[in-house]
Amino acid sequence: EVQLVESGGGLVQAGGSLRLSCAASGFIFEDYAISWFRQAPGKEREGISCISGSDGSTVYADSVKGRFTISRDNAKNTAYLTMNSLKPEDTAIYYCAARYVMCADASDFGSWGQGTQVTVSS
Repeated sequence: EVQLVESGGGLVQAGGSLRLSCAASGFIFEDYAISWFRQAPGKEREGISCISGSDGSTVYADSVKGRFTISRDNAKNTAYLTMNSLKPEDTAIYYCAARYVMCADASDFGSWGQGTQVTVSS
C-alpha cells in the first residue's frame, strides 16, 4: 500500500523557516517523483515544487523560487521541503504527492498524503 505522511508544519512568524517532511512507503521511492502542493482556504491547489525520480531534477513555482528548496533522501524514503523567508501568503495546507519518475501536473499524481498545516503570522 502506497503511503505518504507529511510532517513539520506549524505556526511561524513571517521571515521564519520550516522544514516539511514527506515519509513514503509501499513503493520504490527512488523511482518516483515527489511533488509538493499547497491549498489555502478559498484558493485553488497550487503546485509549488517537484523533484524527479530519475535524475533528481527540480522545478519550483515562481511564488517560492529562491525561498523554498526541495530535496530527497532515498535511503530514508523521505522528501523534504525547506521553506525560508516565509510570508503570510504561504499559509496553506501542504501536501506531498508521488508519481512514477517524472514530475507532472497535480491531476497526474495518484498518491497523496493527508497534508500538514503551515501558518505564517505577520
